[in-house]
Amino acid sequence: MAKMTLEELRNLRDTKKNDLRKRDAEGKEIQVIVGMGTCGIAAGAKVTLDAFINALDANKLVDSVLVRQTGCMGLCHSEPTVEVIVPGMPAVIYGKVDGAVAEEIVKKHIIGKALLDNHILDRPAKDIVNA
Repeated sequence: MAKMTLEELRNLRDTKKNDLRKRDAEGKEIQVIVGMGTCGIAAGAKVTLDAFINALDANKLVDSVLVRQTGCMGLCHSEPTVEVIVPGMPAVIYGKVDGAVAEEIVKKHIIGKALLDNHILDRPAKDIVNA
């Protein structure tokens, strides 16, 4: 095994600290839950999960948004599926979420507080949303 320099060790430590910070649930009210059942993974849910993490990093939202994985949501025909929970908004399940849609969800739903109607599977009742 090759020896690491002190600088390489420090960089590795910082990377691992950042990775652990992303997993910390404390103080995070916004949640992104990616369906990672077999059907989801086969449809590209790993790419979707990575896209969310990268988009949250790019928008400096790692400390306020928790990204979690779950099993099958029962919506296999629309995989990859993602549930987004934002305080003050209804919980929504989006379907057919690829990398581009994940970035759009971060920008429009999480930051802009607006629903993406063209990808909603579990639409909130009309009396909950003022559309």
